[in-house]
Amino acid sequence: MTRVYFVRHAEPNYNNHDDYARELSAKGLDDRKLVTSFLEEKSIDVVFSSPFKRAVDTVKDFADIYGYDVKIKEEFRERKVDNFWIDNFHEFSKKQWEDFNYKLSDGESLRQVQERNIAALKEVVREYQDKGIVIGSHGTALSTVIHYFVPEFSFLQFEMIRTWMPWIVYFAFAGEVCKEITSYNLFSGKEMKWQIGRGEEE
Repeated sequence: MTRVYFVRHAEPNYNNHDDYARELSAKGLDDRKLVTSFLEEKSIDVVFSSPFKRAVDTVKDFADIYGYDVKIKEEFRERKVDNFWIDNFHEFSKKQWEDFNYKLSDGESLRQVQERNIAALKEVVREYQDKGIVIGSHGTALSTVIHYFVPEFSFLQFEMIRTWMPWIVYFAFAGEVCKEITSYNLFSGKEMKWQIGRGEEE
């Protein structure tokens, strides 16, 4: 069984509007210890991350303590909104979840985000079969991955997890077929299993 732990980043500094360089807040730097604690006995073999600083820094505490390099994979990056800051993010996100092809002029649709994240995930699962894998990720990117396997995952579920930073979602694969998805709220300690609706081998 290949075990994949997607790690949604800890709280960022929202005053920094540079998506690539946005660092963790002081709270985020503290909260990433929850990730380290969760992963320390999970028999991890490799650590990947989105290139965005907040994602890298969330898994870096674990990687540094246990001697892993963080492998940057560009395809795991967060969705590009546009070349400017969106104030009404709620309405924009709602539109994107209602129409997976909706995007702003210089941004990405959720379908595009999903396609590149799933392609990268399948590549990693093929390369590291029967290993333990960590992937530093983002709220929207990770949600589109869940949606790929659980089509019922919608804007309602996205809103539910919107403030969960950090957040971990575990995927178990037999070959390239996803067999289990479990969400972990690191603050409440609650787990939630998702009913997989897509499991074909491609």
